[in-house]
Amino acid sequence: MDSRAYIEQAKVTESQDFAPILDRLKEPELLRMLHAAMGISTEAGELLDAIKKHVYYGKSLDRTNLVEEMGDAFWYLAILADSLGVDFESVMQKNIEKLQVRYGDKFSAARAIHRNLSNERQSLES
Repeated sequence: MDSRAYIEQAKVTESQDFAPILDRLKEPELLRMLHAAMGISTEAGELLDAIKKHVYYGKSLDRTNLVEEMGDAFWYLAILADSLGVDFESVMQKNIEKLQVRYGDKFSAARAIHRNLSNERQSLES
C-alpha cells in the first residue's frame, strides 16, 4: 500500500460531522476540561522527554525541572478538578479504593492483567 492510498482509506474513518463538535465546544466547562487535558498531556511529555534524555543520551537528570513539570501538571489537574467539581482528596481516596478492589493488600501481576473492570467501576461510582 502506498502512502496516498493509506491516507485516502484512513480519511474514511474520520468524523466529518463537525456541527455537534462545535456545539459541544460552546460549553465553557468543556473548554476548560480540554485546556486542562491538553496541558496535562503536554507536561507529561515534557517530563518524559527529560527522563528520556537522561536514560538514552546521558544528559544529567535535572530534578528541579522534573519537580517544575510536576507542578505544571498539578496546575492543569487543579483546573480539571475545579471544572469537574471535585477536590484532590476525593480523587485520591477513590483511586486508592479502586486499587484495593484491583489488588487487595498487595500488587499482583496476575491481578493487573486479569482485572474486574465492573467491580473497579462500581468502587468509583459508590
